[in-house]
Amino acid sequence: MSRINTVIFDLDGTLLYTLTDLLDATNYGLRKTGLPERTLEEVRSFVGNGIQKLMERAVPQGTGEEVQKQALDAFRDYYALHCTDHTEPYDGVLDLVARLDEAGYRLAIVSNKVDSAVKDLNRTFFAEHIHVAIGEREGVRKKPAPDTVYEALKELGSKKEEAVYIGDSDVDLATAANAGLPCISVLWGFRDRPFLVGKGAEHFAEAPDDVLRLIEEFQALLS
Repeated sequence: MSRINTVIFDLDGTLLYTLTDLLDATNYGLRKTGLPERTLEEVRSFVGNGIQKLMERAVPQGTGEEVQKQALDAFRDYYALHCTDHTEPYDGVLDLVARLDEAGYRLAIVSNKVDSAVKDLNRTFFAEHIHVAIGEREGVRKKPAPDTVYEALKELGSKKEEAVYIGDSDVDLATAANAGLPCISVLWGFRDRPFLVGKGAEHFAEAPDDVLRLIEEFQALLS
């Protein structure tokens, strides 16, 4: 019988508060192309499916493809230099990651953020404990496809029956379902409980300590 020994995390809204830096990069791209800027709450509603989809949602309806591309390129240039200006781990997350590592869990990050940024952010905040971090790159489909999860499991040497997925969004719920993993939905991220319940979420962590308890509950079900 398999035992849970692997935890796969989403990044934005789960481990890291990144919204202010995403807002700044979005509005930089919009300003550079002469388009109206967006609010923090608007950008909150746009995130989850990668930066290309973020900028598609951010530009006014009917914006031409060339202008969209210019805005996206400007976003990428800005974000590459400023992705840690205001980004930081949520309260309690560093302790959670350390406790999981010390307990022997294999840890990974999967994200729809560009792969280089995912790896940079992991090195900045979690390198001591998380050694696999995978983002958007050529040949690997973005979440909610299960590809990044499967790649993480392969790099960790884990089976899906041994893993649990932790995220904050509907995209994460769908990703976990597509990969065949149980999902813990955190409530400190970019989506609230009513929204997540409407998307089928069943297991909620209001604080990082709840993650450990829920993993133990999943484990008990397998025993």
